[in-house]
Amino acid sequence: MLLVGTRRGLFRITGRPGAWSIEGPHAAGHEVYHAVLDPRDGRTGWAATHHDVWGTHVYRSPDAGLTWEALPDRPIFPPALQREVEAIWHIAPGPADRPERLYAGVKPAGLFVSEDWGASWSWLDGLENHPTREEWQPAKGGLALHSVQIDPTDSGRLYVAVSAGGCYRTEDAGRTWKAINRGTRAEFLPDTRPEAGQCVHSLRLHPARPDRLVQQNHCGTYVSDDRGESWREISHGLPSDFGYVVGLDRNNPDRWWVIPEESSHLRSVCDQRLRVYETHDAGETWIARAQGLPQEHVYATVLREALATDGGDPCGVYFGTATGHLYASPDGANWELVASHLPKILSVHASLANG
Repeated sequence: MLLVGTRRGLFRITGRPGAWSIEGPHAAGHEVYHAVLDPRDGRTGWAATHHDVWGTHVYRSPDAGLTWEALPDRPIFPPALQREVEAIWHIAPGPADRPERLYAGVKPAGLFVSEDWGASWSWLDGLENHPTREEWQPAKGGLALHSVQIDPTDSGRLYVAVSAGGCYRTEDAGRTWKAINRGTRAEFLPDTRPEAGQCVHSLRLHPARPDRLVQQNHCGTYVSDDRGESWREISHGLPSDFGYVVGLDRNNPDRWWVIPEESSHLRSVCDQRLRVYETHDAGETWIARAQGLPQEHVYATVLREALATDGGDPCGVYFGTATGHLYASPDGANWELVASHLPKILSVHASLANG
């Protein structure tokens, strides 16, 4: 099952290669920045939406995405800040031992937590007071926090990414934070190796090896095997060091996928060919996977939440483009077009669900 967030609503797509069924849009007319199926029960769906008139909301589904309702409360900054939540960029179910917990990363950059299944929200202000906070600056999409990653072995250990601000880790569920950017580049700054200020596009933690993190940065692709204390660049072998997405094979910590893009100026796939690059050796080498994908005159971009894996064996991979095309691969190597002419695709979430 795929939950596909678009600029005009949320689509629920079910099936298998060659036989897909499309339902929706739910929350029609709303931008759906991110939508997920909660792995803690396999049936509760969460979606972050924005509407120019009705504002930002969290939607919940009790039945694996078949129906959705807007929750009455939403993340709101304290009035004294005089700061509005413009959008929720990322919504993350909490740790397995806290089934009522939910996190939301928002624009302008901030992290919120709910301890009652989204009924109410609290702002975690630890990052606001971090000594590197003054190094943050808006990226092209504004200043936003995203990629909330939770260590499955320690519910107090979280990772987040800020565009543009860098990666951060907490060991105490968000009260205090450490900047973890050593080894990553920020070529757009006078100091190209700063403590913070990097523009991270996507950060992922591997559930089978939680000390391992992979990130796609504005300036490179990187891997860390020490919880972000240091990073090793693995852009060599890719046609570009720019891109938005990372997808992990949950059964193989050394295997993942990225989609490089031409540059921060053009922001479309390299050489006008739609290719997904796969590594089997933790970024030492890369293989272009293009079977079934268009290879001429492609000016598409894939946004930071728009690639997902399903955790199967073999691992299925799915991605959507800003031009509304959705692709699926049952093995990460061979692709088929699932849907075309959807609204601009903002997020894709995949699960092996029967709902």
